[in-house]
Amino acid sequence: MQLPPDLDPELVDRIAGTRGGALSQKMGIELLELSAERSVARMPVEGNTQVIGLLHGGAHVVLGESLGSISAAIHAGPGRYAVGIEINATHSRSITEGWVTGTCTALQLGRTLCTHEIVNTDEQGRRLSTIRITNLLRDR
Repeated sequence: MQLPPDLDPELVDRIAGTRGGALSQKMGIELLELSAERSVARMPVEGNTQVIGLLHGGAHVVLGESLGSISAAIHAGPGRYAVGIEINATHSRSITEGWVTGTCTALQLGRTLCTHEIVNTDEQGRRLSTIRITNLLRDR
């Protein structure tokens, strides 16, 4: 996993120690690249499907929120934390096997709010879903 060199050591420990949190682990999410401006992770379809075998819409959102929340926490910096206050998702295409890659891009990095867009794609680079998350940045 690629991390910014000036990242808060406490946040590094939390990310590395939990691999993105218990839910991310259960979903098989692999964090590949993390920064406030751009983060990337991937998730297997297997084990994350709904009853007819398609990747669950909620799984798309979990991947997106995981990336957006970590990116916001990185932007918040030492002594601060991020709290999600809004998220939405548009599903464009279904998938039944393989891996989904989420690419998170900052839309706005402010002092108290930040917004990220996450595009989930299949292994051929086709857009599966678009997630937008806004986080409130708070002092500890």
